[in-house]
Amino acid sequence: MWTQYLVLRLVVGLLGLLPRSLARACGSLIGRATSAFAPRLQKTGLQNLALAFPERSEAERVSILTEMYRSLGWQLAEFCKMPGYTREAASQFVRYEGLNNYLEARERGKGVLVVTGHLGAWELSSFFHSLMGYPMSVIIRRLDNPLVDAWVNSVRCLHGNRVIHKDEFARGLLTAMHQGQTVGILMDTNMTPPQGVFVPFFGIEACTASGLARVALRSDAAVLPGFLVWEESESRYVLHFGEALPLIRTSNAASDVVANTALFTAAIEGYVRRYPGQWLWSHRRWKTRPPGQEKLY
Repeated sequence: MWTQYLVLRLVVGLLGLLPRSLARACGSLIGRATSAFAPRLQKTGLQNLALAFPERSEAERVSILTEMYRSLGWQLAEFCKMPGYTREAASQFVRYEGLNNYLEARERGKGVLVVTGHLGAWELSSFFHSLMGYPMSVIIRRLDNPLVDAWVNSVRCLHGNRVIHKDEFARGLLTAMHQGQTVGILMDTNMTPPQGVFVPFFGIEACTASGLARVALRSDAAVLPGFLVWEESESRYVLHFGEALPLIRTSNAASDVVANTALFTAAIEGYVRRYPGQWLWSHRRWKTRPPGQEKLY
């Protein structure tokens, strides 16, 4: 436990001392090394890309996966540099798109649920938002190493962010919404019933967390997509906030949960399609299958 923690702190400390451009270059190399030494992740990534983009060639899928590893390496570098970022410095390489959508949602006073995923620089996303004066809570899974978990969370919360652990999901979300707070939820990972329901993701049924939809329907909080992605044409990150998603309400509560979970998932898919090289394709997103269907991995 201590060895893992100390090695990680050493690597992070060294990258944190480098100029940002050099740190990102080193992060990119680490990302490429990961692809070379983790064949299982490479295999899963290519399987997922074949499922999501059957029309694309093998070479195109490999290119997307290569870009993904670069993106992950860049995020590692940004995380290492985050403790030293100031508002002025971060504004040089991050800008907002649709901040008014977020501010309007917050003004409703019923809380804001930000639908996001493992796309772009998700760790930098909430950190930058808090650095700019908009602290929020983030739903997280406890890391296996408690020392690493405590340290990572201390970086996340440097500027007022808070963490809500998944085992406190429902109560934490409802409390935050009653207080008019903002909470970001990564909801693009594989789940299992009953916590997850099956909705389409790239046309394939994917077991997806339904808690966000349940809380949104109960609290009437505003729900909007938010993603921090690298814009190649600008050579900087852009924090996109989409318009609030209109909740689906009928007389069938169970059906509404599934319909709204599908709505939120479709929003995530839209961003992944726009920035395919920045999504975490190495995750076994379609691992849980509907009853009677064969395994995909």
